[in-house]
Amino acid sequence: MRGEHATYACGAALGFLGDLIAADPRRGHPVAAFGRAAAAVERRLWRDHRGYGTAHAVLCAGGAAAGAALVQRAVRTTAPAPLRDGARIALTAATVWAVLGGTSLGREARAVGGALAAGDLDVARERLPHLCGRDPQALDGPQMARAVVESVAENTSDAVVGALVWGALGGVPGLVAFRAVNTLDAMVGHKSPRHRRFGWASARLDDLAGWPGSRLTAALTVLAGPDRRGALRAWRADGGAHPSPNAGPVEASFAGALGVRLGGTLAYGGRVEHRPVLNDGAPPVAVPDIERAVRLSRRVGVLALVTTVAARLAAGAVRRTPSRALRPAAGAVTRRAVGALARGAHDGRGPGA
Repeated sequence: MRGEHATYACGAALGFLGDLIAADPRRGHPVAAFGRAAAAVERRLWRDHRGYGTAHAVLCAGGAAAGAALVQRAVRTTAPAPLRDGARIALTAATVWAVLGGTSLGREARAVGGALAAGDLDVARERLPHLCGRDPQALDGPQMARAVVESVAENTSDAVVGALVWGALGGVPGLVAFRAVNTLDAMVGHKSPRHRRFGWASARLDDLAGWPGSRLTAALTVLAGPDRRGALRAWRADGGAHPSPNAGPVEASFAGALGVRLGGTLAYGGRVEHRPVLNDGAPPVAVPDIERAVRLSRRVGVLALVTTVAARLAAGAVRRTPSRALRPAAGAVTRRAVGALARGAHDGRGPGA
C-alpha cells in the first residue's frame, strides 16, 4: 500500500507537469475518443426518457471506469517486479495528463482576451465556443470578457481540481470516471429539447461528482486569490444563488478574489437566462481581468495538486500506523503467554491447572 500511494504521488506530479508542457493535443485526444464512443451509444439508446438516459450514463461512465480498473490491475499484476513501480507511475502520469485541461483552458482564455484587447470581436466570437456553449453572436466585448472569466473559474474546478480530487480518492479509475462523467454532462446534460430528459442522469451524476472539487476550488481560491476576504465574502454571500450547485461557489469566490462582478443575463443553447449577480457592487469584468483569472486558475491548480497528493500520502500513513503500533504489542503479549506456558510446564502444571 505504501508503494501504491507513493507511485500515485509521483505519477500525478508528472502528469500535471505534462499538462503544463504539452497541454491537450489538437487531434487524437483520449477524451475526444471517449466522446465519440459515447455519441455512438447515444445514437442507439436515445429515447426521450430518463431511464434510457440513465442507462447511457451508467454504460459510458461505468464502462470507462471499469476499463481503467482492468488496465491498472494488469499493470499491477503482470509487469515485471523491477519495472512495476515505474509502470504504475507511467500509467498514472499518462492518465492525469489526459484528464487535466488547465493549460488548454488558459490558452483558449488568452486567445479570446488577446482578440478583445486588439478590438477584433469577430476573432473573439470565433474562439469563445472553445471555452463555453454561449451564443457569441449575442455578446459584446465586455460580455465576452465576463463569459471568459466565468468559464475559467468553472473549468478550473471541472478540468483540474475535480479530477485531482477523484484521482486521490480512486487512482486511475477515479480519474477516468470523473472525466467521463464531466464529458457526458457537457454532451447531454444541458436542457435542450433533445436532452432535457435523456441527459438528466448525466447532469445529476456530474453534480454529485463535482461537489468535492468545487468546494476545494473555492477554498483554494480564497487562499490563492489577491483578495482573500473578498473571495470568502462573495462565496458565503452568493455561492448558493447560482443555478448550478457547483459553479456557484467557484464563480463567486473568483469574483470576490478578482474584485469583479460576475453573473447576470446570458444567452446559452438558444435560450436567455437571467442568473443572479455574483459579488454585486464590484466593477464589471475588463479585458485585463482575463489574464488575472488565468493566473489565479494556475495557482489554484498547483495548490490542488499539492493538497490532494498530500492527503493521499497522509491517508496511507494513517492506515499504516495502527498496524505498526499493534505489532510490538501483539509480540509482547505472545512472548508473555509463551513464557507463562513454559513456566507452567516446568512446574508440572498445565494451562488448566
